[in-house]
Amino acid sequence: MINKQDLINYFSEGIKKDNTLRIGTEHEKFIFKQNDLSLIPYDGDVSIQAIFQDFVKEGWKEVKEGNNTIALTKNNASITLEPGGQFELSGAPLKSVHETCSEINSHLDLTKKLEKKYNIGFLGIGFLPIGTLEEIPMVPKKRYAEIMTPYMRSLGGLGLEMMYQSATVQANFDFTSEEDMGKKINVSSVLQPLVTGLFANSPFKNNQPSGFESYRGHVWTKTDSDRTGIPKFFTEPNMSFEKYVDFALDIPVYALIRDGNYIRCTDYSFADLIEGKHNEFSKDQITIKDWADHISTIFTEVRLKTFIEMRGADAGGYNTLCALPAFWTGILYDETALEEALSITSQLDYADLMNFRENVLEHGLNSTINNIEGWDLAEQIVKISSEGLNRRAKLNLYGDSEAVHLDFIKDIIKNKESNSMRMIKNYYAQDTLNQKELFQKESF
Repeated sequence: MINKQDLINYFSEGIKKDNTLRIGTEHEKFIFKQNDLSLIPYDGDVSIQAIFQDFVKEGWKEVKEGNNTIALTKNNASITLEPGGQFELSGAPLKSVHETCSEINSHLDLTKKLEKKYNIGFLGIGFLPIGTLEEIPMVPKKRYAEIMTPYMRSLGGLGLEMMYQSATVQANFDFTSEEDMGKKINVSSVLQPLVTGLFANSPFKNNQPSGFESYRGHVWTKTDSDRTGIPKFFTEPNMSFEKYVDFALDIPVYALIRDGNYIRCTDYSFADLIEGKHNEFSKDQITIKDWADHISTIFTEVRLKTFIEMRGADAGGYNTLCALPAFWTGILYDETALEEALSITSQLDYADLMNFRENVLEHGLNSTINNIEGWDLAEQIVKISSEGLNRRAKLNLYGDSEAVHLDFIKDIIKNKESNSMRMIKNYYAQDTLNQKELFQKESF
């Protein structure tokens, strides 16, 4: 039988030593057919299953659910599928941003070969710009089909669009103590809307401008209020493992997994389960794995596991995949930079932050907070990150620090033009979206 202290220990056991801190990067992309721009199905001659077999030939191992391959693993990295077939590489924990970029390059080298073999493309974008929800091929994964899809449908809102039509890039980081975790959660939660603006890359929906620079970000605000957003206590001093546990205990549980089957539990919080209130499961039958599964269904902009996930950016092209982990590494893995960022973020009021977040989704970094334009705040924070990366002094073969990977967002700030703004300018004219050009130029 597990108790609250066991749940707290789950997080505290994630504490790392300074010399073992690692960076993880996850990025999703849509796979489409070049001839008609439709998404490839799960099964068939040109399909996700066929592509999986090419990865298997490169040494990846299959993870199956029944007869279906739903994921691949190799050297602490994994490839998984989101509900609409979004193809996600979850990279191995690595020592530097340079190593992260090298891993990404190796992955994209293989996807380039697959593009030629199957006449397909891999599109990095925050929201699928064409087609409707009903046209999306669905992945036959039990958690999606049996639990999440009906639950999101019951909630109303845009949860199904989140599942089947959105994509993100994410960076993951370690913590060295409970206090260190608290500071990193504080800073990254407040900066998440800024990151959403910097990496805004989802201006279209169903062939038209969506009215948002980050429609993906907007979709998340209309998904599941119990487990999304930026909770106020994330931004407050004295953030602790116990506070996060108290938060997670009150959230409805999607399902318990037993013998490969998903048993719906959305009428129960995790607190209900460990108190023995479920009709079918006694409290003695609830395990720490159930807790870990539950934690993975919390979708806040910053998520605490045995590491910290940064979840506020739209999926994008190659440069974004290196820039996002670089941005966060410079702030979170240099003590001076972390304190400098905290001195700024701690001055921002939560209500103002929520207004800023809402405005950024629609207007990008033209939005203001505390009379500071988003672009000016971004310049301050990126400077802190760049200096942090230089102090880390992790150099590549050419003698460059990890700060070289910030060039992409420095150009965005200099030009005051997000990728969303650029795409509208380049691909939308006379009330028409140039689908073919967008897919060709924005794919990997």
